[in-house]
Amino acid sequence: MPVTRRRFAALLTVLTAGATGVLSVAGGQQTTAEATQEKNPAAARPASVTAGSVVQIVAHPDDDLFFMNPDLSRSLLSGTQVTTAYLTSGESDGRNEAHGGAASDPEQPADRAHYAEARQNGIRSAYAQMATGDRTSAWKRTVMPTAGGGQAELDVLIAKPQVNLVWLMLREARSTGGDTPESLRGLWNGRIPALDAQLTSGTPVKQPFTYTKDQLVRTIAGVLDQYRPTTIRMQDPTPNRYGEDGTGRYTDHQDHMYGARFVQAGTAAYAAEVSRRPHFTVQSYLGYHNSTLPHALDPQTAETKTGFLKTYAWQDRQDYCGSPSGCGDRKVAGNPTGRNWAQSLRYTRADNTSWLTEGTPGRLWAFATLDGQSAYWTRNAAGDWAGPVFIPGTGIDPGATAARLPGGRVGVLATRTTFGSTPAEYRREVVYAVQSAPDGPFGSWQSLGTPERTDDEGTSAISAPAASVDARGLLTVYLRDSRRTLRASTQQPDGGFSPWERLGGEDLQSDPVTAIDAAGRRHVYATTTTSVLAWTQRTPDTPLLGPAPTGLPATTVPLSAAPDGAGVRLFFRRPDSGVVRTALVTAGPSVRPHVSSVTEAGGRAGYGAVGAAGRLMVGRADSGTISTTGLGGPPAWVESGMLFAGAPSAVLEPSGTTTTAVLGLDAELHTTTPPTAPNRPTWHRAVH
Repeated sequence: MPVTRRRFAALLTVLTAGATGVLSVAGGQQTTAEATQEKNPAAARPASVTAGSVVQIVAHPDDDLFFMNPDLSRSLLSGTQVTTAYLTSGESDGRNEAHGGAASDPEQPADRAHYAEARQNGIRSAYAQMATGDRTSAWKRTVMPTAGGGQAELDVLIAKPQVNLVWLMLREARSTGGDTPESLRGLWNGRIPALDAQLTSGTPVKQPFTYTKDQLVRTIAGVLDQYRPTTIRMQDPTPNRYGEDGTGRYTDHQDHMYGARFVQAGTAAYAAEVSRRPHFTVQSYLGYHNSTLPHALDPQTAETKTGFLKTYAWQDRQDYCGSPSGCGDRKVAGNPTGRNWAQSLRYTRADNTSWLTEGTPGRLWAFATLDGQSAYWTRNAAGDWAGPVFIPGTGIDPGATAARLPGGRVGVLATRTTFGSTPAEYRREVVYAVQSAPDGPFGSWQSLGTPERTDDEGTSAISAPAASVDARGLLTVYLRDSRRTLRASTQQPDGGFSPWERLGGEDLQSDPVTAIDAAGRRHVYATTTTSVLAWTQRTPDTPLLGPAPTGLPATTVPLSAAPDGAGVRLFFRRPDSGVVRTALVTAGPSVRPHVSSVTEAGGRAGYGAVGAAGRLMVGRADSGTISTTGLGGPPAWVESGMLFAGAPSAVLEPSGTTTTAVLGLDAELHTTTPPTAPNRPTWHRAVH
């Protein structure tokens, strides 16, 4: 049976004994809470370490290894409870051959049950290696009834019983994008009444079963209810299409996309129907599109990730598992990095750093999505945090953008997924909520709609919104649409928003960012596959001009922007390295802005977006932990002991204090107190 929460809590206490209250800093020194209590009373609280539990739900065996690693391996090494559920058996054509993605030999007999079993064997070996260092570490395989009326295989790693695998074993599409009714896509769209199981040859599950759409949603909700995660990881439900008009083939496998939509529906059902549970966050991951973007991981991290894939692929052909099906997925053996997938990890939600903002003097507001609702924490002038408080309304996607209005009111923007009564009504839209008065409650969500006419055209593949505020307190909201161009909607004096205006650009990736320089001029930036595009104002009262090339080099895609004197400073990472780079962009009389030379800002490796305030930067180090470094400061991240979800955020307060915040895997807000030494902050739970 899966490890219980009580048993896991006891295990985690043992695993983290001695770590609480200690932060590793540069030079190998340690600062204990006791030693620093007199200097900083907040340091008497234990320093944040990784806590919580993780459930990953993916379409196929290996989706987690290609697209969720190194997050996965670092969660396993931390001792976190990790459960991965696989929706399909990944049986493909039933031929376990090493062709590196090429077509299989039609002369070899197809045996889907044995090939699916080989993939299971490879996954078990890779997880055992990640968690224990021994790929042969034993598993206990049992049958688990599901809430949808079927059966699943449950595998528990005996040496580390907090590591579980759940195999739902449905039939896969057997085609990346082909029109296959017998698939998750066909089930979601109502083309078939139920989807059959594809049992593996060695599974203890012996009775075949089928799932209707509702039964599969119930099954996913039941898995979540079984494990009560604080972090849910899933694939991208809106991955875009190829072609300038956004109507070409999917940029991802159809099972990834429609499997993720089933996870969305199951997660929503779990949130609505299970009341006594911990709060949870959701993180979604980019899939096949990674192959077209610069590598996001440094070489050492990519090599380690590839090593786990080689284990899964059974590259050495040694018979260590004793299975007649084989010990791994030989289709991957010829090319264990996939199509440049092993060299990257990217998030498709919650990878922006604009969710923390000041309101009235001394008060901060932090926003995140918990349980499918927008939640906020607030810090008063005395430095005490409270929350989370929920803004009514469900379907809110991970990630948030905060905006400070004149007078200290705060607004928050997000995207919302609506399912509708039919599959054709599935879509994402931008929503906005604002305080009725400074420090007051938030009003109801206002929909800004979406520039997408139908989900079928662009798969609702819009970015998170970015927002700027003019002197009148009116917002302009920027969005990347499914055609990878920039769109804008401007708030009117009556509070409504204009239709989505076309601002141009092409090949835009990830989320746009915006900032206002000291002269009051608005800047908007968006990354492309090869550079960064800019839209700027000549003066604060003139139209936004662009897109203009910046001449900046390629980035790993996530971009952050912060005002810096007469210009805006951009922060991004160098491909194949993870080193943080920065450049100052200044608007001028021409369309093309002036761009400074690129400098290395610090931090030798890492991935994901970088938050910045003043001279402090915060982000993921190559260890995956929340870490800090200084602009022009030490050449390495000062690491904490905590893994986290989404991206960090930071603000420079008028007092000169830099406050940084992040959401841990425990779905709790963690912040830094004012550091007792430069660039050496200690992370604590904000609410204690």
